[in-house]
Amino acid sequence: MATVNLAVVYYSSTGTNHKMALAAAEAARDAGAEVKVLKVPELAPEEAIASNAGWKAHYEATKNVPEAKASDLEWADAIIFSVPTRFGNLPSQMKQFLDTMGGLWAQGKTVNKVVSAMTSAQNSHGGQEATLLSLYTSMYHWGAIVVAPGYTDPSLFAAGGNPYGTSVTAVEDGSVSAEASAAIKHQAKRVVTVAEWLKKGQGQG
Repeated sequence: MATVNLAVVYYSSTGTNHKMALAAAEAARDAGAEVKVLKVPELAPEEAIASNAGWKAHYEATKNVPEAKASDLEWADAIIFSVPTRFGNLPSQMKQFLDTMGGLWAQGKTVNKVVSAMTSAQNSHGGQEATLLSLYTSMYHWGAIVVAPGYTDPSLFAAGGNPYGTSVTAVEDGSVSAEASAAIKHQAKRVVTVAEWLKKGQGQG
């Protein structure tokens, strides 16, 4: 079988989406994928980060996580995004990252990437679905193939039932529940499986 290259690209201020990204990466590796966990650049000023103890602690703890680059997305057969919601939309850090990928898009190098996404908010109706749909809109422009989890496994219902991507309610310590972790792992394995089908099919074309 063809080995799938997966980029797990995240933005996280206090840790929730970083933990979600790590859970997805672990499941994808278990499914046989080659995985990179990558963060997008932080845009907030140092004083804003310093004003929130949780944000500062997470920022310091993840300084060695490599930042995503266009070359990483070109390498990837599949991409899983993990982002918090900001007023029902993408955080500015992820939006700017996507906006800087115009060169990659113009060369046709985003076409047929298998893409899925996850999100979090401070409450269960904090805009998670809108955030994922907003990100997927950009992916349609990329010519990517969106592989949402749908209702393909009972774990999705246990995690809250968002068919567009695993969603969690963020808590202060950034932890992710066992139910959400199970849904994330199913979503990641589904992405790897579909990307593997596509890569194998392209190889026979």
